[in-house]
Amino acid sequence: MVVGCDSSGGIGPKPLDKVKVDAHTLGRFTARVALMEVLSTGAKPICLVNTLCVEPEPTGFEIVQGIREEMQQSGLDSKFAVTGSSEKNVPVRQTGLGVTVIGIATRNRLRIGCSKKKNIVASIGIPLVGSEVLYGERKGLVADTKDLLKLLNLDFVREVVPVGSHGVLHEAKTIAKESHLRLQLAQRVEVDVRKSAGPATVILATLPERQLPKAYDKISKPINVIGRLL
Repeated sequence: MVVGCDSSGGIGPKPLDKVKVDAHTLGRFTARVALMEVLSTGAKPICLVNTLCVEPEPTGFEIVQGIREEMQQSGLDSKFAVTGSSEKNVPVRQTGLGVTVIGIATRNRLRIGCSKKKNIVASIGIPLVGSEVLYGERKGLVADTKDLLKLLNLDFVREVVPVGSHGVLHEAKTIAKESHLRLQLAQRVEVDVRKSAGPATVILATLPERQLPKAYDKISKPINVIGRLL
C-alpha cells in the first residue's frame, strides 16, 4: 500500500486567504500533488480522501470539481473511490484543504531506490510557489500529471519523483540515498535547487545521460540536468 498526501492553508477565494485563487484550481493542484506522489512509485491509486476545511457549498463543491478534473487528467476511471468531509457547523473565512490518495502496488514493481550509478538527475519544470504557479502554468513551466505519466512510460527512466516545498536539492539527495548512492551536483544548474516547488511544479527523473535527447522529444516543459549519481 502506498499513501500520498498534500495540504493547503491560506490559499483560496476566502476573505482571509493570503494567496487568492479560485476553489476549482485549488482542488486541482492539491489533488495533483498527492496523485503524483502515488503514481510515481508505480502504484495504482484506488481511493482519494478530501478533508475540506470549508463549507460544502459553494467552496467545497468547487474544490471537489477541481479534484475530479485532476483525476481525469491522471487517467483514473469511474470506479476510483472518492470520499471526504467538510465543515458544516462553523462559518469559515480562510480556506483549508487536505487530500490523501491511497494506492496499491506489487513490491517488485515499486519504483523506489532503483536508480543506477552514473544516472543523471534531471528536473522537469521550474520551482514555483504561491501566486507564481498559475502564471507559470500558462507559460508552460509547470510539470503536471501528464508529464509524470509520460516519464513512467519511458523504459529508460529509472525513478520519477515530484518535488514540493522541500525543493529540488532535498529530493535529489533523497533519491541518491535510497539507491545507496551520492549526488554530485552539476557545475552549472539552471534552476534554484533550494526554492520551494509549491504544488509539485517540478518532477525529478533519473536516467542514463545518453537517453536525455529522447526525454526532450517527449516532454515540452523545461528540462535541466541537476547532477549525477555516483
